[in-house]
Amino acid sequence: MTQTIAPRVRILVLLILAVAGALLAGAAPASAHAALTGSDPAQGAVVDTAPAQISLTFSEPIAVGDDSVRVLDPKGERVDKGAPAGLSGTTYSVRLLSGLPDGTYTVAYQVVSADSHPVAGAYTFSIGAPSETTVSVSAQGSDDGLVGWLYGFGRYVSYAGFVVLAGGAAFVLACWAPGARVRAVQRLVVSGWLALTAATLGLLLLRGSYTTSGKVGDIFDLELLGDVLQTKTGAALVSRLLLLAAAALFIAVLFGAYARTAPAGADGDADGAKKPAEGEAEGDRGEPDKRDLTFGLALGGTVVAAGLAASWAMSEHASQGLQPGVAMPVDVVHLLAVAAWLGGLTTLLVALYRGPVETPVGRDAVRRFSRLAFGSVVTLAVTGVYQSWRQLGSWSAFTDTRYGQLLLVKIALVAVMVAVAYLSRRWTHRLAEARISAAEEEKRPAVSARSEETEASEEEEKQPAGTVPAEASDASEASGASGASEATETRAGHDAVRAAQLARQRTATEAARQKRLRDADPNRFGLRRSVLAEAGVAVVLLAVTTVLTQTEPGRTEQEAKAAAATSSSAAEGTGQGSGAVSLTMPFDTGGRNGKGVVSIDLDPARVGDNSLHVYVEGPDGTPVDVPEVKLALTLTAQDIGPLPVAPDHVTTGHWSASAVQIPMAGDWKVEVTVRTSDIDQVTVSKNAQIG
Repeated sequence: MTQTIAPRVRILVLLILAVAGALLAGAAPASAHAALTGSDPAQGAVVDTAPAQISLTFSEPIAVGDDSVRVLDPKGERVDKGAPAGLSGTTYSVRLLSGLPDGTYTVAYQVVSADSHPVAGAYTFSIGAPSETTVSVSAQGSDDGLVGWLYGFGRYVSYAGFVVLAGGAAFVLACWAPGARVRAVQRLVVSGWLALTAATLGLLLLRGSYTTSGKVGDIFDLELLGDVLQTKTGAALVSRLLLLAAAALFIAVLFGAYARTAPAGADGDADGAKKPAEGEAEGDRGEPDKRDLTFGLALGGTVVAAGLAASWAMSEHASQGLQPGVAMPVDVVHLLAVAAWLGGLTTLLVALYRGPVETPVGRDAVRRFSRLAFGSVVTLAVTGVYQSWRQLGSWSAFTDTRYGQLLLVKIALVAVMVAVAYLSRRWTHRLAEARISAAEEEKRPAVSARSEETEASEEEEKQPAGTVPAEASDASEASGASGASEATETRAGHDAVRAAQLARQRTATEAARQKRLRDADPNRFGLRRSVLAEAGVAVVLLAVTTVLTQTEPGRTEQEAKAAAATSSSAAEGTGQGSGAVSLTMPFDTGGRNGKGVVSIDLDPARVGDNSLHVYVEGPDGTPVDVPEVKLALTLTAQDIGPLPVAPDHVTTGHWSASAVQIPMAGDWKVEVTVRTSDIDQVTVSKNAQIG
């Protein structure tokens, strides 16, 4: 049976790894978790005069560098000067060179969101009138290509290493103390530590290139590495490495002192304690007290595991957005529950397939893990509901956003795992019932054997005192004869060596026979098969989770879409460049406080009814009120106008008018008269193509 099962197992494992690889390879490399929600000038806007600066507004705080925002002219030459500066909150600006000619300009930005993910994009605006441009707005971001793929793979390996490390240790301490002696379990936990350590070092080296150029040659750039160490993500990765040093000490104690005191049976006692020999005091063994050692390992391991989980929570999704003070502890608990469930499941699978015959995984250990897994699933459900609400914000985000769609896939995989776990639980009960039946059958031969021994002893007692049985007499004579000859003694020594070799062979043969019998047990075979299926789904689930952490949350994506869809209404609050036609004109009335900038938004800038918004700002960019603002629209080519427009005052620096009639399409002259005092006023104008 084993020979026919092994190929199927290998094929299943290969299929699982192929699915996980496809998910990682086909995933968008770390989608932006901060979205561009506004800009001045706006995307596609046509302004009459070159602006002094470009401002960008994001959905959350970002980290900017000297080259984070670039403005390129139609020939691809940079026209920005200086490093980007934060204006207020989530708005950032970069100044432009003076005297820019007319044409189409490209604004390209590449920043890092507060939850550690790169944000890249580009858009165009025009001065005077649109023109041809040699700049491509769909340039590859730093998180694309080989570096982005390596970074995503490193994140997956780090998650998998943490799950195996923390979950494997929890399985040994809470469910199966004899597992500390099993070499396969030791190798598994140590492999998890090595994977997490190597992945963390790799992410630290890749981080600089990942968030800047995306070039392979910049991976070992020490200057970039120094910049990374000064960021929140760099500090989190360094903290993880320090905690992994403490985890190495924990592993040494777990598989050292703890393994020496662990019971050698299949399950051990319920509390994992090793009973002293008869007549031996509890403190006479010369070893640390098992209960104290177990408690110390459990407490220390929990602290280290929570610290490792916090290195993710404090630098990613949970650290930004709604309720970060609540979200970060919830995220830590969520990660610990994932590790206890999936890591324990992996350890159980290894123990079922690679565990030695003398230390099999018993029903009690499987039952303990079943209770641990149930508690982990309940914890995941509670924390997952909170995280889903926080990242999605609405039911429609489940289907309308990529994050929501991936979350539905994750929920479906968890449901599949729970269903398979239910089958594993049934196999565990059957295994327990089979062992009880086998124990009852073993009692019968034992009773008959004891009765035969009693009869033999009674026959010996019936023989007269001093008489020697014939068999004993013959053996004594043979022993005396052999002892008299020196050659016979040499032959006896060889026979002893041969007997020891035969004994070892018989022991190995018996162990192999017991292993075959154990593997042939249909109940144990069913348990192994169901646990393997669980582990396979867990591999895919972990891949989906990794992609999910690299995807823009549904709440952010929907907010960005809403901001773009309601740009005209958003202009009432922000006041810049959100209409279908946007015009910006500086003015100077010549009097006191007579300088400023007036901006016009006309939407939808078509024949018929239009809405018009006027914004007046001072030289420092703050909204200001003036005594009077009025407009006039003239289509000189058709001798239409001027058509007067008297906007109503809305708020400080903002006027609006509705139902502004545009009777014909053409190149309209928009005149704005601004009066700053009783005698100081000026009229400025620009042309705009309307209709």
